[in-house]
Amino acid sequence: MRIGSFRTPRYEQDRPGTSLFWVGVGSGDDENSLDIHAHPGAEIGIVLNGRHEIHYSGLAATYGAGEVWLCGVWEPHGWHVASSGVLSIAVVFAPEFIGEEMIGDMPWLTLFSVPPDQRPRASSPGIRKRVLEIGHSLHREVTDKPPYWEDVVRHELLHLMVELSRNWQEMATLRASGDVGVDSLSRIMPALNLVHSRPRRRIGLAEVAAACDLSPSRFHLLFRRVIGASFRTFCLRTRLSFAAQQMLNTDRTTAAIAADAGFADASHLHRQFVQQFACTPAEYRERRKVAHRVRSSDESDRNS
Repeated sequence: MRIGSFRTPRYEQDRPGTSLFWVGVGSGDDENSLDIHAHPGAEIGIVLNGRHEIHYSGLAATYGAGEVWLCGVWEPHGWHVASSGVLSIAVVFAPEFIGEEMIGDMPWLTLFSVPPDQRPRASSPGIRKRVLEIGHSLHREVTDKPPYWEDVVRHELLHLMVELSRNWQEMATLRASGDVGVDSLSRIMPALNLVHSRPRRRIGLAEVAAACDLSPSRFHLLFRRVIGASFRTFCLRTRLSFAAQQMLNTDRTTAAIAADAGFADASHLHRQFVQQFACTPAEYRERRKVAHRVRSSDESDRNS
C-alpha cells in the first residue's frame, strides 16, 4: 500500500440497478485512469493479466495477475491501469445476490468491513493460481452466457471469498465483532442512500438513525461494524468526492465549492482535501487538465 490520490470522481447510482449484479471485463494496452466509482453494490475484481492500481480514500494498492480487490457498498474507489496488456474482470453486486452465506462461521460481508489495507489478498502463488482459475471461469461464463451462468457467477464469487479467507489473519480478530451480515447492511442502507442522494448537505446522526429506525447509539455501533468506518468519516469522504467532482467538471471557485459541499470555508476544504487526496485542490485540477491534454493529443495522433 502507498498513499495515492483519487482519480476522477463519478457516482454510479444506477449500479447494480434493477439487476442483482453487473459484470465488466476490462482490457487495455496503454496506461489509463478511470473515474472514481461509488455504487450501491459491493465489488470484487480479479486481475487476469498485467497490473492494476485500485485507489481508495487516501491510499492505493497495486494488484498483479491472480490478485483480487474488494470494495464495499457505496465506497468511493477508482482504478488505474499500471501496465500494458491488462485484462481484468469486475463484478458489482447487490448484497442479496450472495445472501446470508457464511464463510466458516463468519458472514461473507466481514471481508469488506475492515479498512482496505486490512482486507484479504491473494498472498501466495498457490492462492493466485486458484484465483486465476476462478477469474477465467467467470470470464467464460459472462462472455458465453450458457444456461445458468448467473448461478455459476454467484458460486464462483463465494468460492473466491472462501479462498481469500483461508489464510486471512484478520479472521480470528473479527469473529467476536458480529453484526456484519446482509441483514445488518440492509438496516443501515437507508442511511447510505440518504448521504449519497444529498452530498451537498450535512446530515446528522439523529436523522440517519431515524431513517433506519434505530437509536443513534445502536446506529453508530452497527454502522462502524458493517462499513468499517464511522458515519462521520463516511460523510466526509462523500462530501470530499463531491467537491472533487465539482472541481473537475466546473469552473467554480474553491470557496464556492466548499460552501456547496458543506465545509466551513475554502481553507477547511483545502486541509481535508490534502489529507484525503494527497494533493491540494489546485494541484488536483491541474493534474487532470494535464492528463486530459495528453489523452487528447494521443487520440489526435491515432486519428491522423
